[in-house]
Amino acid sequence: DAGPSVNYINPKYKGKFGIIAPYSKDFCKSCNRLRITSRGDLRLCLFGNTGINLRHLLQELRTKKNFKADVMYIDYLNICASFRIRGGTNAGSYAIVKAIAEELRGLAVEFNIPIISATQTNRTGFSSSDIGLEDTSESFGLPATADFMVALSQTEELDTLNQYQVKQLKNRYADPGFHRRFVVGVDKSKMRLFDVEQSAQTELVDDTPLFDRSKGEKPNINKLFEDFK
Repeated sequence: DAGPSVNYINPKYKGKFGIIAPYSKDFCKSCNRLRITSRGDLRLCLFGNTGINLRHLLQELRTKKNFKADVMYIDYLNICASFRIRGGTNAGSYAIVKAIAEELRGLAVEFNIPIISATQTNRTGFSSSDIGLEDTSESFGLPATADFMVALSQTEELDTLNQYQVKQLKNRYADPGFHRRFVVGVDKSKMRLFDVEQSAQTELVDDTPLFDRSKGEKPNINKLFEDFK
């Protein structure tokens, strides 16, 4: 197989197993450059068709390497496999993706680390400037399980300004209406995001909660809706 994962087959063993082989020279140069110019400890786990058990990996890193991850990124959660739903089971995409998301969420709680992943939008969301949870590709099981979700979108105007719009889609721990939309800058040559000036946020809406109780005052309901006819 291509990449660092190498598979082996034993004629006397019904199955196959794989190991992580040495990385390519170009890949090692990129990792070494990142190691020199950055702080922290980054571990990359690349695997082929054999797969890997994430719980066993985290336990092994903690016991043998004395490494405790602060955050875990999973590239394309949808291709992971669920322990509860085996291959060949007659289950829909919603049940499969939701099972994967629930197991990863349980893993995050068990090891007390946030797990971050990304997914694409469906055809409707691809051409929409106001993305919602319903625009998630493949299955609604992912947004139904996630604790926090944001969407990155770009219009022609934002493209000329080298900016992305970030919209909160779901937030279990805070009011999603507070700073629902904001923009960030992007350096496309390096694909790096950065903060923009506060003036770039002035035209965005839904940046304050409906009820602001930070002062401990009871909101005046009649005043909030005085313009309604």
